[in-house]
Amino acid sequence: MDLIEAIKNRRSVRAFKKEDVPAQVIEKILECGNLAPSAGNLQPRDFVVVRNSKKKKRLADAAFGQEFVTEAPVVIVVCANADRSKPYGTRGETLYCIQDATAAIQNMLLAVHAEGLAACWVGAFDEGQASRILELPSSVRPIALIPVGRANESPADRGRIPISHLTHMEKW
Repeated sequence: MDLIEAIKNRRSVRAFKKEDVPAQVIEKILECGNLAPSAGNLQPRDFVVVRNSKKKKRLADAAFGQEFVTEAPVVIVVCANADRSKPYGTRGETLYCIQDATAAIQNMLLAVHAEGLAACWVGAFDEGQASRILELPSSVRPIALIPVGRANESPADRGRIPISHLTHMEKW
């Protein structure tokens, strides 16, 4: 798949078929996530793979009732690991680890699309509740829930703000 076309055609999907996703496909997606750039190559991101239906239901509840999270056969929770960013001090622990985790998320979303699957970046959730469900250490923050599966919908292009409105040359 051509990268530019993958970027242009990827969509957030919130309806999934009841088909399993093989472990080796999930592993490939996770590897693509970890190939994202990171400050000092510290790779301060961790991934929690959830297949258990009860745990997915609890995550959907933590995500303010976004029930489509339970429909996906797999939910990958991408976490920022502040301990791994400690060499950069406070900025590393509060910002770089989050930037590095989000870079991984974008790689993973593109890898999901390249595999012919679908996903959605879910950022609206109760972080404390998700942390308790996943039994995360205190230095690890859940950044996104990514339900992954075979699409059961084909979302239309929602359009974008023209790049001319977003681009500033030399100053604002």
